[in-house]
Amino acid sequence: MFPDGRRGAGVGAELRYLSGFGAHHETEAVAGALPRGQNSPQKVALGLYAEQLSLTAFTAPRAQNLRSWLYRRRPSAMHPAFRRVEEGLLRTAPCREADAGPNRLRWAPMAMPRKATDFLAGLATIATNGDARMQAGVGVHLYAANRPMDRVFACHDGELLLVPQEGALELATEFGRLVVAPGEIAVVPRGVKFRVAVEGPARGYACENYGAALRLPELGPIGANGLANPRDFLAPVAAFDGRDAPTRVVVKSGGHLWAADYAHSPLDVVAWHGNAYPYKYDLARFNAINTVSFDHPDPSIFTVLTSPSDAAGTANVDFVVFPPRWMVAEHTFRPPWFHRNVMSEFMGLVQGEYDAKQGGFVPGGASLHNALAAHGPDRASHDAAVAARLEPRYLGGTLAFMFESRYAFDPTAHAMNSPRLEKDYDAVWDGFPGGEP
Repeated sequence: MFPDGRRGAGVGAELRYLSGFGAHHETEAVAGALPRGQNSPQKVALGLYAEQLSLTAFTAPRAQNLRSWLYRRRPSAMHPAFRRVEEGLLRTAPCREADAGPNRLRWAPMAMPRKATDFLAGLATIATNGDARMQAGVGVHLYAANRPMDRVFACHDGELLLVPQEGALELATEFGRLVVAPGEIAVVPRGVKFRVAVEGPARGYACENYGAALRLPELGPIGANGLANPRDFLAPVAAFDGRDAPTRVVVKSGGHLWAADYAHSPLDVVAWHGNAYPYKYDLARFNAINTVSFDHPDPSIFTVLTSPSDAAGTANVDFVVFPPRWMVAEHTFRPPWFHRNVMSEFMGLVQGEYDAKQGGFVPGGASLHNALAAHGPDRASHDAAVAARLEPRYLGGTLAFMFESRYAFDPTAHAMNSPRLEKDYDAVWDGFPGGEP
């Protein structure tokens, strides 16, 4: 069971994990709970119930097939009807409340809540794209919370990639527990129930991926090693909530929130095996690849995880990080160059300063540059880079990231009407003198 009989020993508690991205794991909280040699025996040990969680079609190719077998105290089907509840600031694609057009947008950090707010109540959608029912695109949310969840949440519309920026999260899931601190990420597959605990204020970002499950990118000419290595991804060991106490379960389905009151905790999986499960990753373990000669390479070399689309080499969404790294390029403008990208970019900052922005873009903030919107270093960053002495420099104390998608983002009405939206963002590119051909 969870050590305190409810949600674990507290945020930051030392936990054991299973290592390996996409690996087939098996784990049991009670010896003998896992059947041997088969998945669904006539009588499951310890009076448990066998249930398969399928995150791909049964006939998906073996390399992409995602499923796990869960052995739980009660079947997931044992619950009353769900009823619609208020969605708050959560939105789901298609959502055309507002239109960014070609405009560049930037937001100051989300304020910490003044009243008691759990993770679910603290979610606010900034932008969406695609269509959740067509399993294409993403929703981008910010969260701010200051109290643990008593209820349990599951997102049926997409898997959730969580990027803490301030304050650690403890995720008590059907599969076990994960503690995720700033500088780490967690992914909760679609449909998996979980509860979030925080100690003090916590804030961060969430990408709701409606499309194909996130996977490691192909390495191509990089070779067999580099970027995010599979062994550094960690999955929970089995741990279950054995209380028969009333529990409210909230599900996001079809763009709406639904609630049902269970007579027991649904986080009651005693054992499981398979390759579909929540996981975490420490971004400090990302093996950055960079130039050792000249020119700034394409940012695709910083891809941690990707959700592919039906167009080869064009992602439904890429999760890209810009971590601490050495800058050594010769006779080169070292920050990211000015560019117009057919992909759309939502960017956040976990800590430090992004090397193409001096001021304005602060930890907890966000920016949105839709397809082909011109952007790049601000005037101050450009002038500093042009004048810099080109010697080896370690870019430390920084961690920025990007959700990059083939689909243009539609900001929500909340995002466009927020006082955190910078009204003069365009001014960061003012004042560049004309060239003298």
